[in-house]
Amino acid sequence: MNQKPIDINIENLPELFKKRNLDSNKGDHGTVGIIGGSNGMIGSVLLAGRAALKIGAGKVLIGFASKNSPISVDFIQPELMINTAIYWLKSQIRVNTWVVGCGLGQSVFSQKLINEMFILKKGSIIVIDADALNILSSKNFLSSNYKNNTLILTPHPAEAARLLNCSTQDIQENRLEAVKLLSKNFKAWIVLKGKNTLICSPNDYVIFSNKTGNPGLASSGTGDVLAGMIGSLISQKICLEQALLGAVWLHGKASDKLSMENIGPIGLTASEIADSARKIRNNITYN
Repeated sequence: MNQKPIDINIENLPELFKKRNLDSNKGDHGTVGIIGGSNGMIGSVLLAGRAALKIGAGKVLIGFASKNSPISVDFIQPELMINTAIYWLKSQIRVNTWVVGCGLGQSVFSQKLINEMFILKKGSIIVIDADALNILSSKNFLSSNYKNNTLILTPHPAEAARLLNCSTQDIQENRLEAVKLLSKNFKAWIVLKGKNTLICSPNDYVIFSNKTGNPGLASSGTGDVLAGMIGSLISQKICLEQALLGAVWLHGKASDKLSMENIGPIGLTASEIADSARKIRNNITYN
């Protein structure tokens, strides 16, 4: 019999709503490295980076999955530090959390980049999203490379099906079993997205269920925003469990708040989620 998941609520998340020290600096709030944005999909990695900043990271690096960076500055969010993925992977800058996959594509170049990342960044915390999950499920991924890292996988049902070599229907009919099996197979934290997103720990296979969110999140880019939020909260030295639960809860709560203001669920955009989540976190923390 499947265990009953634990519902996520504010009481689970004391570290998320802890006030910051008055003498803190950007180094105290962590550095996130976000890799993706291959040709034609640069918006994905920018959405993730902007979300990471707005949810509180001290510094965010954007690494494009290309030989040359398609842009040198994001004029909407010029605080982002932009270069190629290889540049940041070989840099001496200390990165607390890596997020990989947003708009990455599945080209030979992207496949080689993923394998190289796991070699160059042994011992890192890595959030694996989107196309990186599809590469992970392919025969072109060298599975021995990822075992020295702390992994967080964030699949939607179709990506979970590819990882488990089954159908999307199988995942949806057995979500509790699927999230636990993914956690066991990959020795990773799993965020199985969808209605009542599930989070499973690889340590004891405890499963959490999120009740925030609405159909407004079923639009392009919202997963990229969630990946950026997860990487950001982990980098802020919030314990891994609370960072994952907090990001998922905030992401859904932001869409609920926007829908209450008639900014959704129809037509809700990913860009609006991070701003709403920032307001919610600050309001609960400081009021």
